[in-house]
Amino acid sequence: MNFDKIDLQILRELRNNARVPNKVLAGRVGIAPSTCISRVRRLVDGGAISGFYAEFNPKGVGVGAQAMICLRMTRHDREDIDAFRQHVLARDEVVSFYHVSGDDDFMLHVALRDVEHLREFIINALSVRPEIVHIETRLIFEERRNPGFPVYVPLQQDAGGGDATQRLTTDAGSDRS
Repeated sequence: MNFDKIDLQILRELRNNARVPNKVLAGRVGIAPSTCISRVRRLVDGGAISGFYAEFNPKGVGVGAQAMICLRMTRHDREDIDAFRQHVLARDEVVSFYHVSGDDDFMLHVALRDVEHLREFIINALSVRPEIVHIETRLIFEERRNPGFPVYVPLQQDAGGGDATQRLTTDAGSDRS
């Protein structure tokens, strides 16, 4: 999929606020609303945008504790990996699942009512799994999501000639090549 600077601006605006009305989004990027909605649909259909989500305030939804849980497997078997992934992603407490390199095999970001809930989750949902040999928990004291996200995409050719790769930063910074 090729992108131009307007596509990159649309991605930046939607990353900062996915609920921005199409008419406002179109005005911010300098195109007609009909063109804007077509571009957003193309970005979705092309796989550049995978969804539009609400961001929750943890305290506002009763979350009093968050943690990163590092886990090691007894063996690295495809069936065990798939079974464990399916098990943890079925749990409401799991915010994010990471299959990682290094000493640990997985990291889970979990959100819970309190540390007692965390303890029960570890005992009842993780330590009972036969494929897991080691569990290490780190409490999260503060969480801040950076609204920026680097996007490395091929840009359409411009009047000057060759293709370029554009790095999009979706924060207050500007595009850099």
